[in-house]
Amino acid sequence: MSKIYVLHENDEWTDHLTQRLEQLNLPYELWHLDQGTLDLTSEPPEGVFYNRISASSHTRNHRYAPEYTEAVLAWLERHKRTVVNGSRALRLEVSKVNQYMALNQAGIETPKTITAVGKDNILEAARQLGMKSFITKHNRAGKGQGVQLFHSTEALREYLYGPSFEEPVDGITLIQQYIEAPEPFIVRHEFVGGKFVYGVRVDTSEGFELCPADACSIEDLYCPTDAQKQEAPRAKLEILQNYKPDIIEKYEQFLNENNVQVAGIEAIQDSDGNLYTYDVNTNTNYNSEAESKAGQYGMLELARYLGGLLEKSLV
Repeated sequence: MSKIYVLHENDEWTDHLTQRLEQLNLPYELWHLDQGTLDLTSEPPEGVFYNRISASSHTRNHRYAPEYTEAVLAWLERHKRTVVNGSRALRLEVSKVNQYMALNQAGIETPKTITAVGKDNILEAARQLGMKSFITKHNRAGKGQGVQLFHSTEALREYLYGPSFEEPVDGITLIQQYIEAPEPFIVRHEFVGGKFVYGVRVDTSEGFELCPADACSIEDLYCPTDAQKQEAPRAKLEILQNYKPDIIEKYEQFLNENNVQVAGIEAIQDSDGNLYTYDVNTNTNYNSEAESKAGQYGMLELARYLGGLLEKSLV
């Protein structure tokens, strides 16, 4: 029987989707791709295949899930199966360098960034950047891995050669322009089927990890915004009403050009009103509290989208 196949490596991030698939009475099967075997001479089953592999899989001891998933996606695409967030989406998910190059190709501005491999070269990259304040982050990251704010190369040196340095899983560290926002928040733009669903205002006054899912815990991490306290408490994540800035058209074009159907794109605005896009999450998650308040449900939209593709595949 033709069904929806969910390719993933994290049960906690998949439960909300399967609940919606069951709500809509859609047939599905979960493929956990942390490890396994694949007969390349066989043919895949019929159906719709949705890739939810995350760049942060190695933090859950699923080090080779992206590589194995890439093999599975190559097999599926070879046999022309309907794949949502295929091999190109996976390459963007696991490499911020690939993200930035693709964003720039689409005319979308990203923070000035220099890549480096090796501690001495990370220091040299910071000097080349030539900015008083800058951040570091991992090329393959997720969950805010490796994101640190520095105000001098000497502070960076102490971090690099101290006990708290995090080695990137792919060896590549990014040294990036620090964007000083007038207010402590960023906006995450959610897309399903390549179309804009809603924008989420994320409060960064106490630092945050980039995952909005209920299963993610908020940790004391640096981020590319000010760590200022607000006078009155407000929700950490808030869906914006009547929000559709001009950048949405470019984002949708970017997703179409890169064959990405489902994504969360994060951006920050500086004090001069310049918008910088700094992260593309093709394994996007949604926050139930924010959605309940707004009456909008990303996983429900996603389940409906996958169901529509399944129906088309049966014709």
